[in-house]
Amino acid sequence: MVDPQPSPPSPPLRRWRLRAVGIVAGSAAAALLALMAWWDHEPEPFDVLARAQAHAAVHGHRAVTGTATASTLIEVARTLLEKRGGYLANDVGPPGVLMDNLPNWELGVVLQIRDLSRALREDFSRAQTQSVEDIDLREAENFFSYKREKWILPSFESGLGGGIEKTEAYLTRLGDDRVDDAQFYARADNLARYLELVEKRLGSLSQRLSASVGQERINTNLAGDPNAQQSTPQAPEQLVKTPWLQVDDVFYEARGSTWALAHFLRAIEHDFEPVLRDKNALVSLRQIIRELDEARSPIWSPVIMNGSQFGMFANHSLVLANYISRANAAIIDLRELLATG
Repeated sequence: MVDPQPSPPSPPLRRWRLRAVGIVAGSAAAALLALMAWWDHEPEPFDVLARAQAHAAVHGHRAVTGTATASTLIEVARTLLEKRGGYLANDVGPPGVLMDNLPNWELGVVLQIRDLSRALREDFSRAQTQSVEDIDLREAENFFSYKREKWILPSFESGLGGGIEKTEAYLTRLGDDRVDDAQFYARADNLARYLELVEKRLGSLSQRLSASVGQERINTNLAGDPNAQQSTPQAPEQLVKTPWLQVDDVFYEARGSTWALAHFLRAIEHDFEPVLRDKNALVSLRQIIRELDEARSPIWSPVIMNGSQFGMFANHSLVLANYISRANAAIIDLRELLATG
């Protein structure tokens, strides 16, 4: 005897099922969008001196010259791990994989972390060029140099954790009276070499931000040296323009870079204060920090506008490029003061 075929669901039952699926899908999409909106938040700045003192108290070492700079490097790196949503640039699932503003903000922070970590290893912790480098700082720089999109173990998060751990080991030895193998030399030449790195980083960001509207630029790559050469010939004039889909990427990378750099320079202001006062350069550094703070003013527009230079609509990239260019010009002046002041 053949079993009768099950009868198809009645039209009301079918409509109820479709409605239930729609409700579930809509609720999931709304929750995903809400989580994206919650994570899409630039962390607030922190007090570098308060964090340095708290770090010294927790780890039981003295606050000495260099404590503020090293502890600020640690705190900025830790912020990438502990901010809303954690580190997002290597996410392979939603909602992190669907976001691009904060991952590009993270890129700016990561590049500044790497620059300061390199300066700590190469300059601040060494008395001269032939001094032995600090082992913990060497390993910290290696950890911070992990590929930032890597999510398979060892992930970039583990690299940040390793860099934090090694920098903490250096910082603990730095404040320990019983050992003298960790040093921080607050000298004008050391600071000038770090500022040279910063100058190049900000100069690149300023050019990329300004290229949001496109510009015909004269090739000045070999200017000033009649015997200068380059590997591949280039046209005497070039059109430089940031692709439209990358305008907001560059904008948020610059925001992240200025956020991290403002913290680092505040720590440097504390550790290098005698040197800066001697060169009458303390005010110059504070002006740089003020320009970086202005570059991180709240964004009230829901999108990053890319209007023309004198058009009806704003161009947020040009506004940010203005602040960064002024900070960069002040850094050039500060380097001259450190060399000759």
